[in-house]
Amino acid sequence: MLTQESEGKKIWEEPLEEDYWKAILEQGESPPEAPPPEELGFSGFEAKGKEQEPASVEDLDEDWAQAERYFQTQETLEVPVIGYNRGGLLVQFNNLKGFVPLSHLSFIPYGLSPEDRLSFMAQCVGEKLPVKIIELDRSRNRLVFSEREALVDSRGEELLESIQPGQVLEGTVTNIRPFGVFVDIGGIEGLVHVSEISWSRVEHPAQVLKPGQEVKVYVIDVNKEERKIALSIKRLQPDPWIGLESRYQVGQVLKGVVTNVVDFGAFVEVEKGLEGLVHISELAEGNFIHPRNVVNEGDEVMVQVIEVDEKGRHLGLSMRRVPNALGDKNERA
Repeated sequence: MLTQESEGKKIWEEPLEEDYWKAILEQGESPPEAPPPEELGFSGFEAKGKEQEPASVEDLDEDWAQAERYFQTQETLEVPVIGYNRGGLLVQFNNLKGFVPLSHLSFIPYGLSPEDRLSFMAQCVGEKLPVKIIELDRSRNRLVFSEREALVDSRGEELLESIQPGQVLEGTVTNIRPFGVFVDIGGIEGLVHVSEISWSRVEHPAQVLKPGQEVKVYVIDVNKEERKIALSIKRLQPDPWIGLESRYQVGQVLKGVVTNVVDFGAFVEVEKGLEGLVHISELAEGNFIHPRNVVNEGDEVMVQVIEVDEKGRHLGLSMRRVPNALGDKNERA
């Protein structure tokens, strides 16, 4: 199947062309002005089958009921192509006719002239397409299919079978929730939990990511039975806790930014993705009701390292000891 892009814009994101039924009224199902497919190097197809006898009311009722079931279950089915127009392909579902708009066809090359595109679609007559029903309105005799939706579903199933933990994939952010972001990795979505977005503190995923953004993700886990895929973005970045004891020593004085204030103290980021804890007892001398009486998020502060535990991923810091530490340095100087 062919997919095309032009200046970063996918063909199915473009405005839908003139409605198929309107085009049918203007120029019929297979417009005569389209040049023969063989002139463009395509293999032509002839419409197959004989003209059907008019269906009975009972047959039509059953066909619409069956179409409704497919529509509700979103099951993929195959339908033969019986015509084409500049709006898309005309298909047959039992005794009913439906259409597949151009925006829902994945294999139409981008950039063809209107005449060349018609000739390309002419080669599809007689073929069967895997599709899903995306719109159904019996009162308007309207039945709309999508080959693209069926293709995405089949790709998702194939990917689910082949994907393994440890793989690195490219995807697109599709939905942002407070607990994380969903990423389309080629027909199926995985979840990047908020804790797996960055080594730095992330209060809400929308602070870091946006819908449509392309990202690289690391596959943490795959649950094929529940169709759940756990992904990570931060694991593709260096872990700031690795080598902690070689970079920091007890007594060292650092500059940092307060990232979070809680009842028992404040977290201070001393390098990107690395936070240490200033316990409430290490904030300041004297008595105070709450750590917010001393610091707030965003404050730049000086801290002294009082504990380094790389294995336990803990960096203990102190603010109240900094004056003494700086005084010791000055005396030695």
